[in-house]
Amino acid sequence: MKAAPAHTLEMPATAELRHFIAGQWRLGTGAPISSLNPARPGEVVAAGTQATTNDVDAAMTAALAAARGWARTPMHERGEVLLRAAAHIETNAQAWGLELAREEGKALEEGTGEVTRAAAILRYYSAEGDRLAGEVFSSPRRGERIIVTRKPLGVVGVVTPFNFPIAIPAWKIAPALVYGNTVVWKPASTVPLLAMRLAQALDAAGLPTGVLNLLIGPGALGNHLVEHPGLDGLTFTGSTRVGRALSAKAAGLGVPIQAEMGGKNAAIVLADADLELAVDQVLLGAFRSSGQKCTATSRLILQDSIADAFLERLSDRLDQWHIGDPTDPSVTMGPVVSDAAAEDIRTGVRAAQAQGARLVYGGVDSPTHAGTALPAARSFLAPTVLEVPRTATTTVNPAWREEFFGPVLSFVRATTMKDAFDLANDSKFGLSCALFTQDVTAVLEGIDELDVGILHVNSESAGADPHVPFGGAKKSGYGPKEQGGAAKEFFTHTTTVYLRGGATS
Repeated sequence: MKAAPAHTLEMPATAELRHFIAGQWRLGTGAPISSLNPARPGEVVAAGTQATTNDVDAAMTAALAAARGWARTPMHERGEVLLRAAAHIETNAQAWGLELAREEGKALEEGTGEVTRAAAILRYYSAEGDRLAGEVFSSPRRGERIIVTRKPLGVVGVVTPFNFPIAIPAWKIAPALVYGNTVVWKPASTVPLLAMRLAQALDAAGLPTGVLNLLIGPGALGNHLVEHPGLDGLTFTGSTRVGRALSAKAAGLGVPIQAEMGGKNAAIVLADADLELAVDQVLLGAFRSSGQKCTATSRLILQDSIADAFLERLSDRLDQWHIGDPTDPSVTMGPVVSDAAAEDIRTGVRAAQAQGARLVYGGVDSPTHAGTALPAARSFLAPTVLEVPRTATTTVNPAWREEFFGPVLSFVRATTMKDAFDLANDSKFGLSCALFTQDVTAVLEGIDELDVGILHVNSESAGADPHVPFGGAKKSGYGPKEQGGAAKEFFTHTTTVYLRGGATS
């Protein structure tokens, strides 16, 4: 692996964090909070004060007050706000992409791409007024029609993670708004600046007072939000532990919830696969964004006859990656989001090795790679590949079971296609899977057998388009899917109207 060349880009001053409540940008009433650059120890990207439960109450009051007026606004007008916000985001894509790289650790090209993806999501939903708005059914009674219309839930809570600090919020908030809901949003406290930028874009686009409210603060705010009697729905993306806790709390209160949680996604490479394509795609799926994607490839299943050749090619590709400050355009992979996250990954890998996993490439405890020192910050990790021991049908190693959420890829060898599919299904998670083969019969079998919400054939396991459903099977998701037409299944409810006129002459 090659270290990136020295990078001397001048960084902007620390940004001031503010909350957006009832159409006003204000300071929080809680303790200080700061967003740190994981690549540069001690560098503060943004700072301010946290929101408190009092701020949550104020935001809910504002959202409730705005709910009826926003719901009665024609959908085309709501879409125009999203369209103007998308243009504002695109204008600032380079600057905000740099801030994203500094705040979250994602490589600059990826960070800028994420910002433009957020704009694309808003553009997609801005056109929702031109799409199907309801259904008409025949009635068994003369002179009557049955019409099914959709109405917004009301006030929706949005809780988002650190790893896509503007794209994931966009794909939740855009449909929530265009379908007529008002929003109270709590982003991950580690990446508040990009959340503030998205809210600024919507504010600049003319979003009415109280329709969107942004609160920056600790995870406990999410509990207060879901417990608020005015909340009509909650959409969450984050860890399985937090998602299950919020889902249980919401269910107990009768609050609809949409929860996107963990993934332990497999890539299957069968013997007939195009190896060059498969290696490139597995590399991107496993190590881009430092492996910090819910759809990242973290398990690899290689058919025996091509396993060694695949691993040799993968090692050669990884040797060429540049690891360093993510704001340097030449860098391929930056740090993980924090020192604490890096230490959790190291602990997980050590436990896996203690239980028999064999290091094949890299090593999360190594300060160097391919003879070159990694950057000094503890948040930098070398890409790591582990071979996991298995029995005839399964493996209990934590590298195969647990989501490390970092640049760690664990692989096993399979004998047959059926063996490979069984190994892929051997997980409580079922978010995404990648299948590499040239055999259409294998593809058709995979569509039937692989129990996941998203299946990629001959492409990486990561990736999502705004016009199609996104979400997992098994323990990876709870509630309706996200994005595309599926979004309306969560953000609206139906009203069945029996329409009959008076007497006719």
